Amino acid sequence: MARVASLGMYDPPGASPANDRLWQAIARRLNVAGVDDVPDALDRSRSLDEIWGDPDLLLAQTCGYPLVTQWKGRLQYVTTPRYRAQGCEGATHRSLIVVRRDDAGQTLTDFRGRIAALNGRGSNSGMNLPRALLAPLANGRAFFASVIETGSHGASASAVAEGRADIAAIDAVTFAHLERDAPDMTAALRTLTVTASSPALPFVTSTKTPRRVVGLLRRAISGAIDEDREAADRLFLDGTERIGIRRYQVLATMESRARRKGYPVLA
Repeated sequence: MARVASLGMYDPPGASPANDRLWQAIARRLNVAGVDDVPDALDRSRSLDEIWGDPDLLLAQTCGYPLVTQWKGRLQYVTTPRYRAQGCEGATHRSLIVVRRDDAGQTLTDFRGRIAALNGRGSNSGMNLPRALLAPLANGRAFFASVIETGSHGASASAVAEGRADIAAIDAVTFAHLERDAPDMTAALRTLTVTASSPALPFVTSTKTPRRVVGLLRRAISGAIDEDREAADRLFLDGTERIGIRRYQVLATMESRARRKGYPVLA
């Protein structure tokens, strides 16, 4: 029985063919290296939480914040991608704090008491990074009048553009995809400010994956990006870097600092 593979973190419809091509290049290299049970195709039939929790997981990408919080010790780090998108430097990314282009607000404090859009409470780029940014301004109180959970960065950006929310934190790589695939929507937005940078979304595998196979995965990903530059460019991928899981601990530290400032949740 084949194991499980997913590239679901940056897989909007316009990028799915490129992700399929990237996986095929990875899979070919793994098969040549003698890795058993390499899946032929990416799993898009289940939620990411289900995929991350599957003991037969061979390769997936996850958010760095849950990697060191709710998934701590339950996933094995493989490598970190480098992206070519506004807000990405080396193996890091950040969030763009976006508002409507015609909104009069010019600073974060101008959006106190307004409505924020949030993709999900477990998101580093949508929740943890903006929480760290707002904690010094919140003074231990709710900053926004309300926060609506949308389920995705694309839906959050759309909520702001359409006036259902006033502000949102959008992952830099996702925003690059949106600029390419939904230019009319992103044209209605502007970047108010940006969050601190943090390690980019890591590639991971099951904790039961042997160390030898982890090394083969690392080389297969890097080689596949070099092999299919057209697919990699469509995904804004520039390469990979082995920074190690300890670098992601900074995301848990951001959470701790926000809690100490009396701002435990984005509110």
